[in-house]
Amino acid sequence: MQSKAQTVKQYLADLPDDRREALQTIRAVILKNLPKGYEEGMQYGMIGYYVPHSVYPPGYHCDPKQPLPFAGLASQKNHMSIHLMSLYSDPEQAAWFRGAWAKSGKKLDMGKSCVRFKRIDDVPLKVIGEAIRRVPAKKYIERYESVIQSAGKPARKASARKNRTTATAGQPARKLTRKRSGKTSSKTAMRRKA
Repeated sequence: MQSKAQTVKQYLADLPDDRREALQTIRAVILKNLPKGYEEGMQYGMIGYYVPHSVYPPGYHCDPKQPLPFAGLASQKNHMSIHLMSLYSDPEQAAWFRGAWAKSGKKLDMGKSCVRFKRIDDVPLKVIGEAIRRVPAKKYIERYESVIQSAGKPARKASARKNRTTATAGQPARKLTRKRSGKTSSKTAMRRKA
């Protein structure tokens, strides 16, 4: 659920009181611990913390017009979330984070970099602060670039994937299509031909 808010202040003002209070509390912890080289603003419909183009001119490889994302705060339909991109790109950082969260005694609901929670009491604020503090912008950029370089080249754009075809034994090649979910389906292509 992306917000159309243009500023952090507007984003917070649009939230219900309980969520505004929770995100303001986490925001204060992030801002207190945010190393130099990062900025706060709106990014991808949520409160974002990123390396600005003035520090890292190439920007985010998926969309170079965007500054390099570092963290985010969001209010979703069924939960709130903290996005910590440094955990996604650094297995050591992710292991530290999971261990520190476990030591807090609080339950962790996490994907690769997205920590979901329903109440501020579910979040060990000291762990969030330390997760932010321990990744200076220079270290984050170096890690980001090493991950991108080890992957070979930037991710292909969706338009390049649209025109793929597949062939199975005894059948001619078929153009694959994409469902709204983003998954490739040759069955859908077959139904459309019929």
